[in-house]
Amino acid sequence: MTTVPDAGAPDSRAATVDLHAHSTASDGSLPPAGVVRAAHAAGVAALALTDHDTLGGVPEAIAAGEALGIRIVPGAELSATDGEREWHVLALHIADVPGLDAKLAVYREARVRRAREIVDRLVELGMPVLYDDVLAAAGEGAIGRPHIARVMVERGFVRDFREAFDRWLGASRPAFVEKLLVGIGDACAYIHDAGGLAVLAHPGGAGRREAIVPLVSAGLDGLEVRHPGHTPEDERRLMILTAELGLVRSGGSDWHGAREGNRVLNALRVPQQWLDEQDALLAARAARTAH
Repeated sequence: MTTVPDAGAPDSRAATVDLHAHSTASDGSLPPAGVVRAAHAAGVAALALTDHDTLGGVPEAIAAGEALGIRIVPGAELSATDGEREWHVLALHIADVPGLDAKLAVYREARVRRAREIVDRLVELGMPVLYDDVLAAAGEGAIGRPHIARVMVERGFVRDFREAFDRWLGASRPAFVEKLLVGIGDACAYIHDAGGLAVLAHPGGAGRREAIVPLVSAGLDGLEVRHPGHTPEDERRLMILTAELGLVRSGGSDWHGAREGNRVLNALRVPQQWLDEQDALLAARAARTAH
């Protein structure tokens, strides 16, 4: 019988961390320093900034963290494929921030081309979205579908983000455009070369042993066990898999700026212990490399 490791049950007295959050460097609503201030106010001991395809917000976040006494884990969120399915991979504990960010530049450029094509499709479908408005919504961040959805809402073409994605922007919807994906093995290699850990983000119901084992062979280091989109059964199954496959545990709110619900910073109260386990894996890896 498999023994399920301690899930780190929420405890208001225990130190907690949040290892998945977004800023305006991609599709979040607050600048990196604002995210750090919000995390500090929420009581987390450490925060991972994991913007999509960019580490551009990490230096600002680190500076804000140093001022507030909150640890910042440099990170990013990559979109990867195993040839059959799209997975999101969190790059955590990145030591070479400029190096990984340079490798991700091609994916940021692909995001721009994709956004342009989506806007063109919306216009053809009778929805005159202005590309300049989308660029303004993205600002300096890595552009994505949420920025297009924001403009659609502001222009009154849809009621809310849900309608924008369900009717127009989601997979198989009329304005959907495939994005450029990195192979899962390459994604893990990029992350390892930059000194980090590759953690599978929000695997949910797809996170079953037969799907995860090949990803481990490709270089995966851990699983995001605790995520707002997971059911209690998902979390239990993922806890078992981390124990069986020797993977580290992680978790976070996947925060983009929500003010209530289970997607607010520190809502899931991810235990400090999980971050300690990640640190231990990195230390062991460094020791092996030194010898």
